[in-house]
Amino acid sequence: MTREEFLERLHGRENFGRAVLNKIEIDKDKRRCEFTLVTDAAYTPEDEAFAEKLAREAVPASLAVSVKISKLVADAQLVRHKIVEYLSQNHRAAAAFVTAEDIGVEQSGGTVRFTFGVDEEEKRFFETRGIVEGVAAMLENSFCNKFEGALVYKDKGEIPDETEETDEDDEPLDYRPARTFKIHDFEPIDFADVPKVATYIKDCTFRSTSLTVCGKIEFIQERTSQKGKPYLRFTVSDPTARMSFSYFIKKKTEEKVRALQPGDWIVCTGENEFFNDRLSFTARYVNRGNPPPDFVPEKLPTKAVPAHYKVVAPEKLTDYNQMNLFDRSVIPDCLKENTFVVFDLETTGLVNIPTNGKMDAITEIGAVKIIDGEIRERFTTLVNPERALSEEIVKLTGITDDMVKDAPKIGEVIPDFYKFCDGCFLVGHNVQFDYRFIQYYGAQEDYAFEQKTFDTLSIAQSELFLKNYKLDTIADHYGIVFNHHRACDDALTTAKIFIELIKAKKCLPNA
Repeated sequence: MTREEFLERLHGRENFGRAVLNKIEIDKDKRRCEFTLVTDAAYTPEDEAFAEKLAREAVPASLAVSVKISKLVADAQLVRHKIVEYLSQNHRAAAAFVTAEDIGVEQSGGTVRFTFGVDEEEKRFFETRGIVEGVAAMLENSFCNKFEGALVYKDKGEIPDETEETDEDDEPLDYRPARTFKIHDFEPIDFADVPKVATYIKDCTFRSTSLTVCGKIEFIQERTSQKGKPYLRFTVSDPTARMSFSYFIKKKTEEKVRALQPGDWIVCTGENEFFNDRLSFTARYVNRGNPPPDFVPEKLPTKAVPAHYKVVAPEKLTDYNQMNLFDRSVIPDCLKENTFVVFDLETTGLVNIPTNGKMDAITEIGAVKIIDGEIRERFTTLVNPERALSEEIVKLTGITDDMVKDAPKIGEVIPDFYKFCDGCFLVGHNVQFDYRFIQYYGAQEDYAFEQKTFDTLSIAQSELFLKNYKLDTIADHYGIVFNHHRACDDALTTAKIFIELIKAKKCLPNA
């Protein structure tokens, strides 16, 4: 049977009407031939059996046959990612000057059109090497669509102004690779020929037609589909997260699968696809297996700095008081040569480490930026803590439930604050107390705050002789008047104190 005959018969089946034969691999040692098919339609176990029977007819009897089927839809982000990946592997020079932001993707019917934004020199480079044609061929072998590519002129001589309106699609895509671990003590139940590497459950945030996870069973429930077909609903967890998924029972493995109990570790391979606008995992195969002995999850790299502010943008700050307070002639170089973000938080309480109890929430973030030795920018916002405020906190801060009910949540604010702090040292009064809140809530959104910090409390203790070192006591020493227990006022006052302390010290601590 020729390749054309195989595809003609395959396309005769409804769910494989636009399927492509991605590749055929032959393992001579195992005497096995594997067909990899890609379809853009949902397929059934009967469709799988049909494809396996067809492959069996196409291969000599001396070879074992297996068929791997992937459901893949050509959405713009996935196509763009495939193109970037192809260029990085096959045309490194092109990948150096064409980024994901230079690639346009539009779909009309069954045809997907992609464009590369290039200047005149880059255009000649693409044309002489046939890169557009190569990309189109790669995409047509990966997706069930017709692809057409073109080069469009893009002037790359100017850097866009941060203050101009920009397209949200300019945001850097999150290309952090999913973390994986090797599966130990694998014991087949359903199907032995599955990946022996599992993805961390926390990292299963992408579409995949062949995703493998390894988790400990927490709960099993039997259900029946609308068509009367029995299936099991598993809840499993690994050291990073928990997930629930469905598995349709197969007669040949029913007894072994039903023998599984909470506490058992299992390995599951299946599809992670969108259902009702959210990712949903459905297992095709369930086997036994464990993570490595003494498994400790590796740290997830931080997300990239957002390209643009989305919820809270900084504003220029003009504080006329600092013109009288600061003498430019005595500001040390260490202040002029570095950029500092001085910040303060208001919170619902004092618990800033999860091991000490339920984490308290942030109700306000106030920060100012010191550039070239001057306080130039301000970042301030109330934060919805998603809980009622105590009378004590209301009296202390003046922040009420009504004030924060329409404020953004911390998960919406953290990306903007991460951007504001990028490339800066962080400063605070008793800074580690507030910094732990920022690190905790940053980690919930995969932003790692790892900046060096300076503490005005400890610097003041080394430089000044006062009855105590509370913020208002040090402010009184320098004649600074402010509204205590509001984050932005506290941050501005702390910044002024920091500048005065470093002027006296003439260097940064530990410098």
